[in-house]
Amino acid sequence: MNPPRTNARRLHDPDLRGFASDNYAGAHPEVLAALALANGGHQVAYGGDQYTERLQQTIRGHFGATAEAFPVFNGTGANVTALQALTDRWGAVICADTAHIHVDEGGAPERMAGLKLLTVPTPHGKLTPELIDREAYGWDDEHRAMPQVVSITQNTELGTVYTPEEIRAICDHAHERGMKVHLDGARIANAAASLDVPMRTFTNRAGVDILSFGGTKNGMLFGEAVVVLNPDAVSHLKHLRKMSMQLASKMRFVSVQLEALLAKDLWLRNARHSNEMAQRLAEGVRSVPGVEILHPVQANAVFARLPHAVSERLQQRYRFYFWDEAAGDVRWMCSFDTTQDDVDGFLAALKEEMAR
Repeated sequence: MNPPRTNARRLHDPDLRGFASDNYAGAHPEVLAALALANGGHQVAYGGDQYTERLQQTIRGHFGATAEAFPVFNGTGANVTALQALTDRWGAVICADTAHIHVDEGGAPERMAGLKLLTVPTPHGKLTPELIDREAYGWDDEHRAMPQVVSITQNTELGTVYTPEEIRAICDHAHERGMKVHLDGARIANAAASLDVPMRTFTNRAGVDILSFGGTKNGMLFGEAVVVLNPDAVSHLKHLRKMSMQLASKMRFVSVQLEALLAKDLWLRNARHSNEMAQRLAEGVRSVPGVEILHPVQANAVFARLPHAVSERLQQRYRFYFWDEAAGDVRWMCSFDTTQDDVDGFLAALKEEMAR
């Protein structure tokens, strides 16, 4: 059989990589192979296919016998759908003021889900029971949105990682006050690799009720999943997914990617590698006078502060983003395909620009 032909043309340099986002990376070859495997022939649409059925078994192997996965298109869709399933129409969600649901989702949780976000300033992006209590009050006050959910991100938007004990304390605290717990796991694999524990250790075993499982940042082409860990905590998720425009007709192509990540250890291999590259980058940055690392480097992100002019020149050589441009803060992200040569080349460029 002749190989498939295409009229599409390559428009980019496949050897060019930067440090802007792990979303910039392509799909892992094993994921692409899985997509090809699932192609051809007809399969039942909207999740009735064999790949989505097998995914449920894999998910339960990671997250326990009651876990159920609902594949969706993207991370914002996962978060919005999950939070709707935990809240009433008058409900509110307590989260860190750096949370992705607050900063980076265009107001979708509030506009699309109709809930209120109650944000709390945190050290290094991590909530604590004491910080939660700044907003956990007023359940009987009809003038205030009712706190019903605590949402945490693992690892956090600042590259830090909650320990299982910290998440257990948050879950116990929230449940004692009648609230539920959502975990935004866009980079959950990086957290598990950093802690060197199974994902269940800091999710269902710690008391988390529902999880947004991220795959796109860890080698998938597209797609995430809402994973229900506590069936008693959620309501009508199947219908909410459809209403939230997150029900894929050809769901097998999302499910088979998740299966490729989770069936064995691709999720962990990818995450360990990106974490290791971030550690290599951080070690090199610490030796550069005038550059300050702002947060503990515990996953695949390095946050740093350096002269604004240096960052602008460096951006002409490598892609990355300012985190707080006024303060000179930047974020450097490593991916599953970041190489040692990429890191060393970036460090050499950083030293050259700092020396100018």
